Amino acid sequence: MKKTFAWAVTLVTAATCTLGTALPAAAANGTTATAATAASYGSASYSSTIDTSSLDPKTKALVDEILAKLPADWQARLQAANTKYGMGDSQWADILHSVINPGDYQCQSTELTAYANTLLDGANDPFAIFILSLFGGFDFPTYDALLFGSESKSNTFGVNGEYTNQLTSEAKNLKMFWDIYSDDIQLMPMHGADVYSSPERLARTLSVLYGGTPESNLDLAELFISLVDSEPVLKGGANPIFTFNAFAYSEKGDPQPLGISDRIVMGDGILEAMKAIGLGNTAPRAILGHEFGHHVQYENNLFDNTTLTGPEATRRTELMADAFGTYFLTHSRGEALNTKRVLDSAKSFYQVGDCSFSSNGHHGTPNQRIAASTWGASVANEAPNQGHILPSMKLDEMFEAKLPDIVKPDATK
Repeated sequence: MKKTFAWAVTLVTAATCTLGTALPAAAANGTTATAATAASYGSASYSSTIDTSSLDPKTKALVDEILAKLPADWQARLQAANTKYGMGDSQWADILHSVINPGDYQCQSTELTAYANTLLDGANDPFAIFILSLFGGFDFPTYDALLFGSESKSNTFGVNGEYTNQLTSEAKNLKMFWDIYSDDIQLMPMHGADVYSSPERLARTLSVLYGGTPESNLDLAELFISLVDSEPVLKGGANPIFTFNAFAYSEKGDPQPLGISDRIVMGDGILEAMKAIGLGNTAPRAILGHEFGHHVQYENNLFDNTTLTGPEATRRTELMADAFGTYFLTHSRGEALNTKRVLDSAKSFYQVGDCSFSSNGHHGTPNQRIAASTWGASVANEAPNQGHILPSMKLDEMFEAKLPDIVKPDATK
């Protein structure tokens, strides 16, 4: 059984936040929206066909040609790939398709949610974008980074490379700070436009998802690129929605490894989002610290070392990663950042809190995530010996004792 990886995956939910209102109109025009509706909510059931009759003639021709080139069981193959490579619920996808439950916990819309909901504003043909999501088109950059990404001195982070020095320096500091084997953890970027400007690069991903060789998928890759280029709002793959994503990946302890190296991937889209809501100074470092916290968990077997299951288990590991990341950021031998500055920027995790209590992707409410980050900072700041770094397993022991207090109900009765 593969681990539930610490993903942040756009998937088709990315399109639903803005495009959901477009479906009824499309259906009124005779378009069958069954497949789109099912996929948008993660259903494993599929419609056998996609009705393209409401698309403009040029886009219809593109989509029909894509359908003609895909194998008959393309939907099942895509679902199998999503399962094989650990695609699932994630903190960033939750922003784009959040479920707010006003029960015992305080949850609300956020600046990040509002920002995400603007990414597809002004689309010429919302239903065409929705169909692209059914093909897995918003996931192709994530697959590219997971399957083919590598660490390189030529890598840049951010749309204009603005986070390159900051993140590469922090990655080195993280490896020196934590008491785990980390020499093999690679930090790599994800640039959506790079994937959608290279038929050869896209074709190798399509061959993994749909079968065939990269060479035999070149024509299909060209069609997908044309489909993306046909919609100006997608910006040739540069729209942040394609890379609204950051994740950690490890196969340590997996009985059926796929041969993918340990890695942390930072997408342009999530970095751009943080900058857009005023968190671009510290949030990128907080995200990287959080994702490295997952690697601390991988190396120490902390994903499985618990009696919790389902949503509560995911919430535990995410809140722990929040705490570990903030401990590093505020520790005198970590990034040594000002605590108030870090906790203000910890809004980046407040923003991704959710109330999807029944979902295996539940990552904790906004208040819980702030509480976990605040606790992590307090451990660093209140330590008698400011130069001492706690062993990661000791920090885990302290976190496990604090967890019940972090997750207690907090709604005003």
